Amino acid sequence: MDLNLKQIFDKPIDRPIDPVIKADDEESILNELEEYVITNEIETNINDFLHEYNNYSNKNGVWISGFFGSGKSHLLKILSLLLENNEIDNNYPSEIITSKIPNNIFLKSEIKKATNIPSKSILFNIDQKAAIISKQEIDALLNVFQSVLDQMCGYSEGYIARLERDLDKKGVFQDFKEEFQKYSINQITWEEGRDIITLELEAVSKAFAIATNQNEALCENIVDTYMKNYKVSIDDFAKQVKEFIDQQGQDFRLNFFVDEVGQFIADNAKLMVNLQTIAESLNTYCKGRAWIIVTAQESLDRVIGDVSSQQANDFSKIMARFDIRMPLTSQNVAEVIQKRLLNKNETSLTLLKEIYTKESNNFGTLFNFSENSVNFRNFADQENFINSYPFIPYQYELFRESIKGLSEHNKFEGKHRSVGERSMLGVFRDVVLSISNNQIGKLPTFDLMFKGIESALKSKIRTSIGVAENNINNDLAVKILKILFLVKYYRQFKPTVNNLRVLLIDKFNIDFIEFNKSITNALDILEKQTYIRRNNKVYEFLT
Repeated sequence: MDLNLKQIFDKPIDRPIDPVIKADDEESILNELEEYVITNEIETNINDFLHEYNNYSNKNGVWISGFFGSGKSHLLKILSLLLENNEIDNNYPSEIITSKIPNNIFLKSEIKKATNIPSKSILFNIDQKAAIISKQEIDALLNVFQSVLDQMCGYSEGYIARLERDLDKKGVFQDFKEEFQKYSINQITWEEGRDIITLELEAVSKAFAIATNQNEALCENIVDTYMKNYKVSIDDFAKQVKEFIDQQGQDFRLNFFVDEVGQFIADNAKLMVNLQTIAESLNTYCKGRAWIIVTAQESLDRVIGDVSSQQANDFSKIMARFDIRMPLTSQNVAEVIQKRLLNKNETSLTLLKEIYTKESNNFGTLFNFSENSVNFRNFADQENFINSYPFIPYQYELFRESIKGLSEHNKFEGKHRSVGERSMLGVFRDVVLSISNNQIGKLPTFDLMFKGIESALKSKIRTSIGVAENNINNDLAVKILKILFLVKYYRQFKPTVNNLRVLLIDKFNIDFIEFNKSITNALDILEKQTYIRRNNKVYEFLT
């Protein structure tokens, strides 16, 4: 029985899967929870975090790290939903997550303890929230934290939020709102009026005077007074968090889940120190009832980088405050892709076992990199082959390192320049879809990964490769050009003829001699047209 690739998977390969998890997207929460894959690494990470969360020992900072597309944002969002544990369409996040770990009684116990602690999660992407704030401003980070706290409390932002908070403390905020609506130009609500406050200054002054029982003349410039006197401080912020927590009950917790904080603070020592001070102050005032959980492209040590001896003490405090670490590795990503995307149906298992039995003796020859180049894992056994097929184990690691190199050399556009646009799951899904009509037994070539990141690349690069596609009458040459671009900045990989052959294998039965000739011919075409250059046996994409 012959099957197409699209017929071998347990779930339809073309089903909707959002490859990019957005911190503020609430529309598909249940689907995200149900689709979420709990790998061994994630089990360990969650268990370690929840143990600390349930047994407070002066820690309140968590650092989730990983490379492009490793699932940091998704884990952050899952944790925020899990701790808050609000009902979603007759389901609870704790029940959904617990069902994915049937044999882990320790983690189940930690989840039960954690979700019995009442809490509120504030989840946000710091770059999105800080879009209008310059990173050079000393209070840039604090402004974002203050803003999300104010919004969560139902206030506006900045000095207007301070006015609202003061009225609320006096117990007259509702009176103020009612009076404002009476005196506003078109009898609009306060929620509408505060967005156009400069047009409603008189109504604000009158409402403020009446609500606070003051002389109207004294309140005439109340908006201007708040605007001029407004400033944020970490101490005030921490006190406001404590006030909110105390209002909710004895055991209540408020947890901040901050996406891409590493990217935001990485190039600014003052912002790093501010992050540590915010976490420290929350701990001082709230005693473990306010946590900060953040994501970053790298581990905390790498974000900090080389520091002077003068800064070393400050940074050691940051590392102490965020010493609950949750790293995500490429092995974890491979497992997520295999379980969420590549899980096979019963019909295909017999055929895949037959392919493994027939071809496994050749795997060492087919997928072995040589000539002083980095080497990668091959298929470990039959189970590993079935789980990973149609992908070859090297493709996960090589793609990750390729993307990392391109990011470090600023090859991505705009807001994507340091992270790329797509998750690895999204790219691998696109590759499978592109070959889904091929018969079982076919393999994806590494150049297909290019399509998954193409839209995030700088236009100059897209144009360069687009010109090549239009002008080179050799499909293999175009494939090689895309591969050489992808691996350009991964120095440990040597793009020789033999190593390029491994990346271009699309089936198990291949004539090495003829295939090598075709590759050499394609390389000659690219070299003559100056798309690439050769250095001894190694070829390089020319920017």
